[in-house]
Amino acid sequence: MSTISKNQIKPEIGLQERDMANVAEFLNKLLADYTVLYTKIRHAHWNVEGPDFHSQHLFFEGIYDQLAVNIDDVAERVRMLGHYAVGSLAKYLEFTHLSEIQYTGTDSKGLIKELTSDFETVIMVIRSGIELSQSAGDTGTEDFLTGLMEEHEKTAWMLRAHLS
Repeated sequence: MSTISKNQIKPEIGLQERDMANVAEFLNKLLADYTVLYTKIRHAHWNVEGPDFHSQHLFFEGIYDQLAVNIDDVAERVRMLGHYAVGSLAKYLEFTHLSEIQYTGTDSKGLIKELTSDFETVIMVIRSGIELSQSAGDTGTEDFLTGLMEEHEKTAWMLRAHLS
């Protein structure tokens, strides 16, 4: 998939075009993961039931609000590298490392268990992106991804704490 338009001015930022393309491809896959995860968190927010409804409803809202910011940041990072961010549901489902919602219940523990696994998957994916960025000499993306990973490690910890 070519993500550079013929009319687009290529960035001259000290990175090889091939490396920028590889990093942008990784970021588009992360964008797909984020979009699928965002949808799953919204599902949990809308459908959670039980005595902890109110606190969990707000908890999920905080997570998807932050993920919405992350989605925009990843898409903008793709653009900084001179490529286009994917924006179709078909591409998201093709690129994602995650599955669509598997848990069909409405209790918070079941929903949180699936989201915890998804965040841990995303963390491992980001680690591979950090390695890719390092090998490409793209310290900007490396730093960006490290910040995202640290943020998601905290979210995964908070999710796991609900399961104890």
